[in-house]
Amino acid sequence: MYCQKLVSVCYRDVTFPPVFFINRTPWLGHSDLMRTGMENISYTETFTLTGFGDMNKTKYVYFLLALIGYLLIIFVNVVLVLVIFLERNLHEPMYIFLCSLSVNALYGTAGFYPKLLADLLSETQVIPRAGCFIQIFVIYGYAASEFSILTVMAYDRYVAISKPLHYTNIMTDSVVCKLLAGAWLFPFCNTALTLLFSSRLPLCGNQIERLYCSNWSVVKLSCVSTTLNNVVGFVVTACTVLPPLYFILYSYIKILLVCQKSSKEFRSKALQTCLPHLTTFINYSITGFCEIALSRLDSKDMPQIVAAILSLEFLIIPPLLNPLLYGFHLPEVRKRIINMLRRKQIIPILDSSHAAKY
Repeated sequence: MYCQKLVSVCYRDVTFPPVFFINRTPWLGHSDLMRTGMENISYTETFTLTGFGDMNKTKYVYFLLALIGYLLIIFVNVVLVLVIFLERNLHEPMYIFLCSLSVNALYGTAGFYPKLLADLLSETQVIPRAGCFIQIFVIYGYAASEFSILTVMAYDRYVAISKPLHYTNIMTDSVVCKLLAGAWLFPFCNTALTLLFSSRLPLCGNQIERLYCSNWSVVKLSCVSTTLNNVVGFVVTACTVLPPLYFILYSYIKILLVCQKSSKEFRSKALQTCLPHLTTFINYSITGFCEIALSRLDSKDMPQIVAAILSLEFLIIPPLLNPLLYGFHLPEVRKRIINMLRRKQIIPILDSSHAAKY
């Protein structure tokens, strides 16, 4: 009773419901409450995604495009995973890492597309607080794991080309398992650390100017200083991006040096196995940079459709393009996919001359 009277004296023009004082934000002290003015602090139960804007009837067109895109992503990645899983000849480190890349794509897109499709058919685009942080964890974990898996794949190519005689001794089953475990655990631990700091922030709003929940969009709603979050976010981003970038560049420099001293046939074979990975890495780096830059810049002055495309590139292009690149470019994978589709009678039997080509 005394506390409520004291508040009414300090803030005569502001009224607060009594429930506000029932330990809704236990990490805030009295000085924090006084500094932020108290009037805007609340425990946000839901967030509103304002990136959809006013689409009217066009939302059904976007829904159809998103649905087709998501089904294509599921189809091409599942086909690639099944081919590698069912064909014993493909149970090699390079193809196992490729399978992991497709599994990661299925995982990351599952955290985005179902919610997007539901929002496109809904009048209001809202997401619960817990659901928002789960979506951030899934999408950011996918994004960070993509870099880690690409790094492991670069190491595999480096060993295969630079030390072909020792490849089987180096890339043993235990080493492959350890590399995959590190490629998955390290990014998710980094993501969990970032969310730990973000989830404790008191928020002064619930409007997220994106099509999905992003960490920086939530942090920007904070009522208190976010210096610690900025430092943690910068360190985590640097640890996620810079070591893989350095190691991938180092691996390809070593591969180029080896190829310069080798025969033309060896260079051709090395290029055939490295080109899909290099294309995937460059493509994902560009799309990832667009997402990071957009999250830090003010997108209000940018056309809504442009901002949406830039923010979704890393969830559209890599999951769809990677299986197609590897499926059509690597002869072993391409041959197995065609054989599997023949057995399932999904495509007609090719003529003998075309089959002989593979």
